[in-house]
Amino acid sequence: MYSHGSESLIRQAREIQESELNKFYSRLVKLLQGKELGHETVDSLQRLHLILSATKYTRTLPPELQKRLVSLLSSPVEQLQVLSSAVLRETLPLSGQELNYNQENISQLNSHAAALLLSQAGSRADLSSLCAQLLRSLESRQSEAPAHCLTHTLPILNTVLTHSPESLTDDHVTLLSKKLVDWLRYASITQGGGASSGGFFTGPRSRQPAPIAELDGTVSGDFFTVLCVGQGFTDDQWMNVYSFSMLRHWLLTYHSVSNGNTTADTANRLQLSLSHSHSFSYDDRSEVDGSLVSMVSATSSSSRLLPPKERLREKAFQYCQRLIEQSDRKAHKKTDTDLQKACLVEAVCILDCVCVEDTSLVFRTFPCIKGLFGRLSSDLSFARVLLPIAQFYLNHGEMAAVDCESVWNLVFGRFPAELFNDQFLAHELLRFFRLNLESLQLRVPQYTHSFPNLLKLLAWDSPALVDDFVDLLPSLVTTGTAVELLHTLLDLPCLSATLVLQLRSVCLPIADPGGRGLLSLDAFRNPSFRGLFLFLLRTEAGSGDTIDRLSTLHELLAEAADWPRVVQCAQTVPVLLHIFFNTVVTVADEKLLAHLVLVMLERSSLLLNIPKYLREIHRVFSCHLLRLCKLHPSLVVDQSHELLEFAGATANVYSKEEIYTHVVWVLGEYLSVSCDSRCSVSLITSCFEALEAVLFEITSSAPAPGAVCAAPRVITTLMSALAKLASRSHDLIPRVSLFLSKLRTVTRSGSVAWCSDEEDLVAIVTRGEELWSLLKAPGVAQSVLTPPPHVTTPKWHRDINVAMPLRLRALTNLTHSQ
Repeated sequence: MYSHGSESLIRQAREIQESELNKFYSRLVKLLQGKELGHETVDSLQRLHLILSATKYTRTLPPELQKRLVSLLSSPVEQLQVLSSAVLRETLPLSGQELNYNQENISQLNSHAAALLLSQAGSRADLSSLCAQLLRSLESRQSEAPAHCLTHTLPILNTVLTHSPESLTDDHVTLLSKKLVDWLRYASITQGGGASSGGFFTGPRSRQPAPIAELDGTVSGDFFTVLCVGQGFTDDQWMNVYSFSMLRHWLLTYHSVSNGNTTADTANRLQLSLSHSHSFSYDDRSEVDGSLVSMVSATSSSSRLLPPKERLREKAFQYCQRLIEQSDRKAHKKTDTDLQKACLVEAVCILDCVCVEDTSLVFRTFPCIKGLFGRLSSDLSFARVLLPIAQFYLNHGEMAAVDCESVWNLVFGRFPAELFNDQFLAHELLRFFRLNLESLQLRVPQYTHSFPNLLKLLAWDSPALVDDFVDLLPSLVTTGTAVELLHTLLDLPCLSATLVLQLRSVCLPIADPGGRGLLSLDAFRNPSFRGLFLFLLRTEAGSGDTIDRLSTLHELLAEAADWPRVVQCAQTVPVLLHIFFNTVVTVADEKLLAHLVLVMLERSSLLLNIPKYLREIHRVFSCHLLRLCKLHPSLVVDQSHELLEFAGATANVYSKEEIYTHVVWVLGEYLSVSCDSRCSVSLITSCFEALEAVLFEITSSAPAPGAVCAAPRVITTLMSALAKLASRSHDLIPRVSLFLSKLRTVTRSGSVAWCSDEEDLVAIVTRGEELWSLLKAPGVAQSVLTPPPHVTTPKWHRDINVAMPLRLRALTNLTHSQ
């Protein structure tokens, strides 16, 4: 886990003696008493932090050293602030020396001191007291409070709100909501003086205040926002930026204070909102009174009559609309363009939040959101902005009765098809699906039919996204999509290779030497094979379950079998197949399950030639073939022709050992009148003859040159299946007995060509003798080889009518009476 050097340092820190540690404390105190704190002091503080954090015991520092470290929290050098805060968090505060900030010295509080203060808070009351002091500092006049105090206050409150929102009271919520309104809507509209070093954007300082400007250079004609530029910024403009950065978090969380929500409710809301930049799952928290007032609060003067929370919603609404208007301006710098996109994401998310709070705002907001979507939808560079717009449509489109089809065509169509290699967008898109899964299934019909497109994300970056698809895949399995989805999952490595070829085809022109030399790339560009690749690249389901020339496709992509991206993709397919089959048995009828059995038999030989992948897929097929037949034994009779055709092919014994063994076992186990009344003697006989021919062939001749011998498990399974079938049709018993006796006779002469291992041969002969002995008594053989259900799954412990419990109770009564 650690390098050798790191482990050595940690071991030294843990084994330091107390006397040496005290000397180190004294030397550090002398260093901290000096006027200039240089590199030696920094190195000593780093060593002290290592010593304290390397052991599981919490130490107490000497009082003088503790005092010096506390004073460093207000040092102008941030590195010293960070180190002193980190060291003090690893120690126990001295009795009566806990870090305290009263109203007089609250202005000295910075983010690092706040981190220490929050770590030492012993109760909710301590946090509530800290919040009260911070908020009282906000109430003071701007001239009375230092600028750095204001800028640190909101992040500290935001931290408290994240970890312990119940520490805030209703009065705190009211006060902070009022201050946020002032900072958001009424910040200065002139540039700051020369005290700023350039603000958000670098530029020469200006000595004379001037109006703030827009990103395109024009003078701003409206209130200040984070998208306004200038050569310097005032304190209230900085607070405007801080307020906007925490606004969404505040709107989502203050309900835990005002509505008395539990911590669990708060954690759930935060998990659904803050972990994803633009995907939410809200409760309906509309306030009827607020909604009624909001309908008539169209002007700034009337909004002043609203309660603080409703007024904050109204100002947040105005602020976000202003940001959307500013985002349409042509920025001069790329960094400003990126800032516009980031602010648009946050603005749309906040609008979504306030509309969930107050549904009357939906009708005022939708024209703006609809116009924004129309402006950005043709430019995929704004994909991150378009996702929160899709969230807004999902949450409010039904209420506003708007057509959302163009939105979903973009989200389920162009995003995965054209931006599958954008890892960040893929993560965001899948988070959007996961957090809105129920709503998408109910209200968006395109969702379940878009899996060919969505799986492109997984095919391109399987390790990073497999967890998301583990959650999403069950929602994509329906009776209408199950068969095509199974084929698509099996073709996922081919899709991965095709996506690589698609990008290479674009990046490497035909005339480029780097674009030649790959046969698969030439095939991708060949019009005669274009249809095969276009099917893999389809954007929605319904054009067919699979294609006829799969073997041709696999030959064309043979050289891609060892590409790292393809190999990683192949490793995820077995996991998804298990999920698929576990889900499909809950939604499918017997007809669909019978079709899936056929697909498994067919596709067992039509897979991209990656040896480990083939083995894993055969193992998954075998597992779920047994499960399907156990749940529905009639499937064996329904698909008897295909199963017999598969089991009668001797080549499958060597190339598909795993699935072949299970097919033979299924035939021997469930081809019985007790499982399905349609099972006739002729069907049992035909099955017996097919299996008998295979067994005779593999035990009467040596395998082909270069081929391995048939697995002992295959041979014993074939012998057991023949014995089971013969026990149900006694006319077949002599044929089995004759074969088993010949087998014993042949093996007595020594080694045989069809089995290279002596221990395996002994096991085969032993099984043959057991079966031969059983078949001498047909009635016993049938009971042993095919026991009735009440024997295989006994329920005697639940049956109150059996004799044994009654006898025990009678004996107990007799014993007690004596």
